[in-house]
Amino acid sequence: MTYCSYVRTIPAADPLHLEYHNHQYGFPLREDSALFERLVLEINQAGLSWLTILKKQKQFRQAYDGFDIDKVAAYDDRDRERLLADPGIIRNRLKVNAAIENARRIVRMREEFGSFAAWLDHHHPRSREEWTQLFKRTFLFTGGEIVNEFLMSTGYLPGTHDPDCPTYAAIQQLQPAWMKGSVE
Repeated sequence: MTYCSYVRTIPAADPLHLEYHNHQYGFPLREDSALFERLVLEINQAGLSWLTILKKQKQFRQAYDGFDIDKVAAYDDRDRERLLADPGIIRNRLKVNAAIENARRIVRMREEFGSFAAWLDHHHPRSREEWTQLFKRTFLFTGGEIVNEFLMSTGYLPGTHDPDCPTYAAIQQLQPAWMKGSVE
């Protein structure tokens, strides 16, 4: 079942999936803080439902200083302990450590490429397997599913929406990276 099909079947009492589907999933992201946020959220989703992450998205933004990469990269042991004690986010030491270290790696990446987005653009297009290998060499806690969902959700790989979905048409107008070239 595709995500488009899934959101058509969920109860109206749960609008979070619809909001994400209609306004975030697959839309190209260019701002580094937005890309970093999506990477952290995808990492935190590992082993959990996406709905759990959507319910905690605002708390994640607060806990991680709005996903300001420089601030997160400067976190120390007190910040790490604060995050591990925060019931509003996922309190997993490996995931918290990955967020902090990945912010540090993005800071270094920006020295060479100017931005996280420019780094992604520099490496585009790649196959899913090539992307996964690159992410595993570059970041912590980035397995195949995390990388695939991160790249699809940010517009670097196709597959987020069915072609007959109205959101697909809206994304097409924005010309995401996957429309400009793809290696499958």
